[in-house]
Amino acid sequence: MDIKEWWKEMPRLPGVYLMKNRQGTIIYVGKAKNLRARVGSYFSRPGDARYMVRFLLSRVNDIDFIVTDTEKEALILENTLIKKHRPRYNVMLRDDKTYFSLRLDTSHPFPRLTFVRKVKRDGARYFGPYSSAAAVRETHRLIHKLFPLRLCGDKIFKNRRRPCIYCQMRRCPSPCVGRITQEEYAGFVNQAVMFLQGHTGELLDELETRMRQEAEAMRFEDAALLRDRIQAVRRTVEKQKVVSHKIEDMDIFALHRKGYLVVAVLLSIRGGKLMDSRSFEFQDVAQEDEELLSSLLGQYYGADRFIPPEVLIPLSLEEGDLLQELLSEWRGKKVILRTPRRGDKKKLLEMAATNAREVFRLLENHEETTDQALQELRAKLHLRRRPERMECFDISTLMGGLAVGSMAVFQDGKPASKEYRHYKIKSIEGMDDFGMMREVLVRRLTHKPERSPLPDLIILDGGKGQLNVALNVLNQMGLREIDAMGIAKARPGRAGKEEDRIFIPGRKNPVRFARNSRGLHLLQRIRDEAHRFALEYHHKLQRKTRLRSLLDEIPGIGPTRRKALFKHLGSLQHIQEATEEELAAVPGMNRQAARNIVSFFRERMGRPANQPKEII
Repeated sequence: MDIKEWWKEMPRLPGVYLMKNRQGTIIYVGKAKNLRARVGSYFSRPGDARYMVRFLLSRVNDIDFIVTDTEKEALILENTLIKKHRPRYNVMLRDDKTYFSLRLDTSHPFPRLTFVRKVKRDGARYFGPYSSAAAVRETHRLIHKLFPLRLCGDKIFKNRRRPCIYCQMRRCPSPCVGRITQEEYAGFVNQAVMFLQGHTGELLDELETRMRQEAEAMRFEDAALLRDRIQAVRRTVEKQKVVSHKIEDMDIFALHRKGYLVVAVLLSIRGGKLMDSRSFEFQDVAQEDEELLSSLLGQYYGADRFIPPEVLIPLSLEEGDLLQELLSEWRGKKVILRTPRRGDKKKLLEMAATNAREVFRLLENHEETTDQALQELRAKLHLRRRPERMECFDISTLMGGLAVGSMAVFQDGKPASKEYRHYKIKSIEGMDDFGMMREVLVRRLTHKPERSPLPDLIILDGGKGQLNVALNVLNQMGLREIDAMGIAKARPGRAGKEEDRIFIPGRKNPVRFARNSRGLHLLQRIRDEAHRFALEYHHKLQRKTRLRSLLDEIPGIGPTRRKALFKHLGSLQHIQEATEEELAAVPGMNRQAARNIVSFFRERMGRPANQPKEII
């Protein structure tokens, strides 16, 4: 039966429909409270005005459907299937693992702040989320600078017998050895919570009261510490934008759409202050704004993130009540979806919309610049097609040892970091860069295309030798349609700066680019990414090798005991500082092995066992 007639056989029930192309790949997932009416709307409206819908339908060869008992089940199933199949024309949060929160386990008598990716309903308190690891680490660092909470993990905390260096720096009150009571420590925890929640006015009042009390009791050193803490809090507060003294916690979404590109912006308000802003970019989305926003909310909050009591959205949703009910279930408390028409909340929504327009404008400019760079590369390098997917390979070695390869991937001129790959060299020994490059390329190109699409352009960090290796591999594997080039450093050029040399097949001399060439800058970016990625992996292997070789020198310490020591003590420094009793208590250890470790580090460091280094 023709697909344009097949929809008439669908039931008038809630469910999910899956559109597939000729290869059977799911390219779009949608939900409906009436499957027949929803799918029929694609074909019954002559000449759908949306370009992407017409584009989508031209690629649909089959439609499957799954009936559900309720609309709510359809909503949940849609999100599940989108995450599983990652359809080409659905809105998808590709970076759903990049958001961090701070977790405070209040069930512990002496809680500490930790980084987490997922918010669980485990009784702990969560703060965030933060849009980058740098943002959450900066907040974590600031908290520990202002409020002396413990940094060590629970296992180290339980087994520690003497204060660590943070105690000497007055950064930790050493609850591990009983230098502070649980009630006193709870005071620091409460202050940190007030700061994270944005209640800085109450926090400053409390700190100032305590400072006066310490000064009156002539404990001037403690009063000075509180004074410094007050000043640091005030400096931090000055950097935060206060948006409302009435609003506590709230998320605000806004959309801006033009053609094939959609930008969504999220503003996070915590304690009446704008704590974070992030944007999401979607291309080739066939969903209307209502469907897009509904799918975005489901995917974003369905990733175990903190859900505030109120979420502002730019347009009312037909299934708003249903989505509101689902968010309330995930949060464990009531959540309100609101589209304000007036007042302060309307102004906040307008602020989010302004941010979305500005992000869209910047992306549009970047898209234009990237397109020019790719077109320039195609023309200058005589490529068969526009290099939409570029893969750059680099080799890193240390005197012929610990050889590793790396692959950096750029898709449409932007880093696709999730597709970067490391390669530990297996078949080559000694200083054979060409052999190592051959091994990496063969391993990469033997992957199935459905797992990792083949590139349009292979870039080698090197000159003609590396380029010839790549051409030989491509010829032997029957992949002559893939272009290849090499990029190598030259001697200092004009003004003493190094000029990169670009080599392509069939040409003796390097291709020359202008210094301000967008295409050259793009090649340099991907080359630098591959080099950075290779060095990062190389250094990681070096650290592991150094740690392994050091403990392997100790009699009686093999792989099993080495693994147990790191698992229970955390690091080489903690193993070195541990007492004989602490080492012997590690599972798999005995008194003689513990004594060997203590003696080894005593002789190596030239000081009595377990005596801490002198701090100057």
